[in-house]
Amino acid sequence: MSAPGSVLVTGGAGYIGSHVVLALRAAGWPIVVLDDLSTGRLRPLHRDCALVVGDVGDRALVASVLRRYDIVAVVHLAASIVAPASLRHPLPYYVNNLAASLGLVEACVGHGVAAFVLSSTAAVYGIPPASPVREDAPTNPINPYGASKLMVERLLRDAAAAHDLPFLILRYFNVAGADPAGRAGQTETGPAHLLRVALDVAFGARSEVPIFGTDHPTVDGTAVRDFVHVSDLAEAHRAALDHLLAGGASCVLNCGYGRGFSVRQVIAAVERVSGRPIPTRPAPRRPGDPSEVVADASRIRELLGWRPRYDDLDLIVAHALAWQRRSSAEAGTA
Repeated sequence: MSAPGSVLVTGGAGYIGSHVVLALRAAGWPIVVLDDLSTGRLRPLHRDCALVVGDVGDRALVASVLRRYDIVAVVHLAASIVAPASLRHPLPYYVNNLAASLGLVEACVGHGVAAFVLSSTAAVYGIPPASPVREDAPTNPINPYGASKLMVERLLRDAAAAHDLPFLILRYFNVAGADPAGRAGQTETGPAHLLRVALDVAFGARSEVPIFGTDHPTVDGTAVRDFVHVSDLAEAHRAALDHLLAGGASCVLNCGYGRGFSVRQVIAAVERVSGRPIPTRPAPRRPGDPSEVVADASRIRELLGWRPRYDDLDLIVAHALAWQRRSSAEAGTA
């Protein structure tokens, strides 16, 4: 940490946002969380933060927060993030992701923010022509979620070219797991995430896991993805702020481990860790679903000195399982 003032974390009550708050607080940063609580949930960890309940698209509110709390850096995570839903309801994705980000970036330029870290996604690549995927691979998103995120990347680049706004864009791959100390985890309902669905089956909340495509050209015919532990991802945000505030160049970085696991391998890990069978059923491939998406993660390790601590599939599953068990117990006593 090399500058006075506070860090604004938009979407700081969400799944990833809560873990970013934990990482930044551990580094000594004063945190301001801006969240409308539409999907996020406040937990004890947020008691150490200044909390503003509101919409990141509210320009007057954002401008007042930047002034009131002497914001020197912004980590922008607030967004709509469910890719299949974006195909059914594209317009809210452009409103929540693009339009709201435009107002936020404009306010940050006016305030003179010293660092801007953007949450982006591997969905900007669409169907990659090769795997692992480098940051300079073609960007051709296949859904409004990826398209809206790519547009935010572009507006941030353009703003930075015209104004003094250092930025770092993190393109997430498949985020999973939970805080090892049990302080945060995934709470959203109706999850589409493979690991969450498999854990729901382990807990009896679902009867089976659908496997969308068993004829992919992969190790076992099922799609392969790069799963990154959410706490390692949070540390990447801390490292990104340090990089920018030390005068590092603006850039785009993949955030993944550089190796993938198939759908069947993930399900097998859930069976190992939970000790329960996970029934599955084959289902047709989803339109445009890539067979393999794995990050080339060499650049983030070299530039930020990022050293993941939880690069182990069974450990990711174990932390997610412990969180879901705890959450189920809390719900049962509520």
